[in-house]
Amino acid sequence: MISRSPAWLAASVLLLAPTAVQAGAAAAPLPDGREIMRQVEDYLRESADSAFNRMQLSTCRFGVGDNRITCAERPRVKALESISKNYGPEGLDSRSVTIVLEPADERGIGLLSYVYDEAERQNESWIYLSALGRVKRIASGNSDEESEAASLFGSEFTTEDTSVSKLDQYAINLLEESTVGGREVWVIEMIPNAQRARETRYGRTVNYIDKERFVNLRADLYDHHGGAIKRMQASQVEMVDGFWMARSVTMMNLVTNRLSNMAVLEIYTGIDVDDEMLSQRTLTDAAFRESRLQAIRAQVD
Repeated sequence: MISRSPAWLAASVLLLAPTAVQAGAAAAPLPDGREIMRQVEDYLRESADSAFNRMQLSTCRFGVGDNRITCAERPRVKALESISKNYGPEGLDSRSVTIVLEPADERGIGLLSYVYDEAERQNESWIYLSALGRVKRIASGNSDEESEAASLFGSEFTTEDTSVSKLDQYAINLLEESTVGGREVWVIEMIPNAQRARETRYGRTVNYIDKERFVNLRADLYDHHGGAIKRMQASQVEMVDGFWMARSVTMMNLVTNRLSNMAVLEIYTGIDVDDEMLSQRTLTDAAFRESRLQAIRAQVD
């Protein structure tokens, strides 16, 4: 299925929608939080299988006024193309490559990621810096309080933020039912186990999962001391190939007062993706990369 929308930028203004716990007398037993998160992750995987996206990534310093978050400076904007595909007998592993098209001085910078469902197997990511002409292996997470996992093209998103979670590495608790932006949600807490805690900066994540659409509308991320360090908010939720997807995701860094917005301008699923496209050759060989990208573009344009 192919879905297209006109280009737009959602980073400049974002409403802060307060949540309110639903009142009720004899509330029904809450469902299992782990199963809810598993459904969310399954939808994310399936919607990214054999997919090609055109995206706009914008970053700025932000301020808050009148219960709104706005950019306090002109956003830095990048145009990206991304290809992803699922692997493994059950399609639980994935590979993706994302290439910068604009600005011109960053064209050709690329990120290759292999994400594994198995808890004991570390995810792998490599970035190609065209100015240096070499590929560098980067961390998928970092427990160092003074640093972050590798940033996604200089944004407030990290490689950890953009990967599905290894749910077996977390204690998962459904805390309550609430609302976000008028949508009924489950509030689900995820706390990493000892192994995962050594690999991530996040000591606790609280997710707000849309009950009807199984989309994570908001996530509050805390460090290992309980301090709030980031907030993710999703919007522009649309049905794509039978799955609800957020076409705009904003990550706010509450420590640095910077935010980044990832706007998915075009979504194409069910395309033919050559396995060699999802290899380091795509990062280093410009002629190969462009020829394969042209073949993918020809399927959708």
